[in-house]
Amino acid sequence: MKIGVLGSGDVAKALAGGLLKHGHDVTLGTRNPDKLADWQKIHHTARIADFATAAAFGVVVVLAVKGSAALDVLSLAGAANLTGKTVIDTTNPIADAAPVNGVLKFYTSLDESQLERLQRAYPDAHFIKAFNSVGNALMVNPQLKGRPTMFICGNDDAAKQPVLAILDQFGWDVADMGKAEAARAIEPLCMLWCIPGFLHNEWTHAFKLLRQE
Repeated sequence: MKIGVLGSGDVAKALAGGLLKHGHDVTLGTRNPDKLADWQKIHHTARIADFATAAAFGVVVVLAVKGSAALDVLSLAGAANLTGKTVIDTTNPIADAAPVNGVLKFYTSLDESQLERLQRAYPDAHFIKAFNSVGNALMVNPQLKGRPTMFICGNDDAAKQPVLAILDQFGWDVADMGKAEAARAIEPLCMLWCIPGFLHNEWTHAFKLLRQE
């Protein structure tokens, strides 16, 4: 697939590298191409462009930026370049505040998720929450004891299909939690995932949903 990745931080680079590894055609959108210079030397088939060019390029778009910057980045990407497309929302609504006893602070509430805000702002795009509940080092083919579970949600079932395909390539089982409102529960998994890290410097874990046989 042709995929536009919006971002130049660790999450964007990890996902873009994984997509290239699995044969996808990738353009990264950024405000600062210099941040990706060393990364591009290793991943030389990737293209580096501005946000609008990357969004226009992708059949699927990956939003991989700081949560508080998401709306600004989508504005720079352009609504027309997102219309009708799957937008994989990896962001978390983390506030600029220190964790308390290992627990992050969010700027959203349990009655409104980041995903819902983005979907409301860009109603013609199809936002699918994914990759927000694990660290970037484990997003692509993690070497764990068993195949971990990625929780996803979004309003458009057809838009989930390319996300399911990517997650399968990346070594994940998928638990589809339904519509956009489910992000109110999925996004706080980021808080839970980070607690062992902040308290004990343990960052090499992922969630697994078990079902009765």
